Amino acid sequence: MSEASPLTTDGLVQILFGSSAFQMLNAGRNLGLFPLLHQQPGLTAQEIGEELGLADRPTQILLLGTTALHLTDRQDDQYRNADVLNDMFADGTWDIIEDLIEYEERIVRPAEVDFTDSLRANTNIGLRRVKGTGTDLYHRLSADPDLEQLFYRCMRSWSRLSNPILIEKADLTGVRRVLDVGGGDGVNAIALAQANPGVEFTVLDLPGTVEIARRRIAEHGLSDRISVRAADIFTDAYPGGHDCVLFANQLVIWSPEQNVGLLGKAYAALPDGGRVLVFNAMSDDSGDGPLYAALDNVYFATLPAASSTIYRWGQYEEWFAAAGFAKAERLPGGRWTPHGVISAVK
Repeated sequence: MSEASPLTTDGLVQILFGSSAFQMLNAGRNLGLFPLLHQQPGLTAQEIGEELGLADRPTQILLLGTTALHLTDRQDDQYRNADVLNDMFADGTWDIIEDLIEYEERIVRPAEVDFTDSLRANTNIGLRRVKGTGTDLYHRLSADPDLEQLFYRCMRSWSRLSNPILIEKADLTGVRRVLDVGGGDGVNAIALAQANPGVEFTVLDLPGTVEIARRRIAEHGLSDRISVRAADIFTDAYPGGHDCVLFANQLVIWSPEQNVGLLGKAYAALPDGGRVLVFNAMSDDSGDGPLYAALDNVYFATLPAASSTIYRWGQYEEWFAAAGFAKAERLPGGRWTPHGVISAVK
């Protein structure tokens, strides 16, 4: 069970005006406030306004918001970034956070207004905000190349944020070849290949996606160890010759029935003793957290596919058993995002 303090009126205010809180963060990013204070900590409000090209009134509105939200600190009329932001600038994470803010602004926010309707209809009503055809976001992206480029750039940033957990928890000892099902532009295969020099990978995804993956793999000089194969992961048979199948940030997209089907296809493609690895964000079996998973489910309920959600750890164990796998093992990431790996053996 997650540990949380009782709701206060201040907490209720932050929920009530949650969209406004995001807009303060987004404005600080778009206007360059946070990089400015990283480079020049201790500026006054007047100096900040001058640097950002803002008049006094909008400067005061912005700084009141970022300081009340503890994104910035104010001491003796001087402003600095919060320590957590300073840490992100120091370790390079801030570049990732900027991409995630843009993803929320341009992809998630337009669709999340349909959250209530999506709950009522039990399907991703927010997809109507994305032009094109198809019942999931991934098939529609090809109709909007700019949005598709943004999507995959931001997916790479999400992966950069969580992939240290994948690299740490995905034990590929003794594995020769990994099939990365729904591997997107190859970001996960590239990271794992760099961390496991003796292992080869195949990225399996839609035709347009694997062409993006092919280019990125070549850019990283890994074409000799990572191949790509175009396929529909639901209708096409999975290629043999792999002793591990990876589903990275994939099974959160589909329904339980579809996930059992995908795991069944992995089971059929693996030799005896082969492994399946599932990596994505997880929710607690207790049903009361973590907060990250709870709030991220607004996106999953409204946009990616009809049944997308962040599932509980125990559900994956049930699906493994239904597909024929045994020896399930949970490996939580233990970081601020609730990502983890759960594995099983044929």
